[in-house]
Amino acid sequence: MTAAPSTAAPGAPVLDVRSLDTVLHTPDGRALHVLHGVGLTIGAGECLGVVGESGSGKSVLARTVLGVHPRTARVTATGQVLLRGEDLLSAAPARRAALLGTGVAMVHQDPMTSLNPVVRIADQVTEALTNRSPLSRRARRETATELLAAVDVPDPARRARAYPHELSGGLRQRVGIAAALAGSPALLLADEPTTALDVTVQRTVLDLLDRHRETRGLATLLITHDIGLLYGRARRIAVMYGGRIVETGPTEAVTERPAHPYTAALLRSVPRVTGPLRRTLPAIAGSPPDLSRPPAGCPFAPRCERAEAACTTTVPPVHHAGAGHSASCHFPLLPVPASPSENAA
Repeated sequence: MTAAPSTAAPGAPVLDVRSLDTVLHTPDGRALHVLHGVGLTIGAGECLGVVGESGSGKSVLARTVLGVHPRTARVTATGQVLLRGEDLLSAAPARRAALLGTGVAMVHQDPMTSLNPVVRIADQVTEALTNRSPLSRRARRETATELLAAVDVPDPARRARAYPHELSGGLRQRVGIAAALAGSPALLLADEPTTALDVTVQRTVLDLLDRHRETRGLATLLITHDIGLLYGRARRIAVMYGGRIVETGPTEAVTERPAHPYTAALLRSVPRVTGPLRRTLPAIAGSPPDLSRPPAGCPFAPRCERAEAACTTTVPPVHHAGAGHSASCHFPLLPVPASPSENAA
């Protein structure tokens, strides 16, 4: 089934997330408030980097967009997730499946667990196509060979007949990218796509994603815990902590002039090849917040050296640190003015 033509206005973002709240209800009765009022946009051909520690809500954000969550958890999501102008959260199940099937694809963190170990590569790469219309075995192999060649898999015809365990980690991740591109999506969700790879292969995989983003006009959400990985790849960065976006802006502005203390702490932990040699990298003291008991104020307050009483009781305001650059903090690192909406209040 093919989705109906997009209702999005010309120039509108491919993905527009508005005031997204996601709560996971676990079998033991706990309610984990994983996302709080998350908002972001991604345009065609643009890469938005989402960065934060483990448990900050990055992967849940991608899974909420895709509508895939742990089977043992009941999920409540409110707000809007607009894909080319249509809200995925309010769409009927059949319409949502059609929109996701033709509009969104995901590259997972570990290709060994995302690929089926007993199914040949050709069948997995072409699954998005065969779900829409049947293909002969010959057509599946020919199409898979073309897709594998497009992601620089050596000897693609032979690899199309192989099983995942016969390939290296880097090749398996390329297979995952080929499978994601098969359906010609408008939006690509890349969730820590290089975590399981060594450093030399990481760059190759990221370069491959960049190339296809540019040539296909893909809107790309690149999720990582390593803010250094986003240099030169993401046009903008959204920094997440405790299920909230605490800072967002152009990559150069966020990395060179961070306005939120958490962003500054992440940047201090990035190894440097210039300047004085540091035998140990600075660590952020403390632990991330308990998602079953979200704090009343700033989620980073218990770990922040700049925190004062207001930080623990009141949600921080949004301050503007430059063109397209903002941070949610009571005491930002830069002497920036409050937003116009706050002044009006």
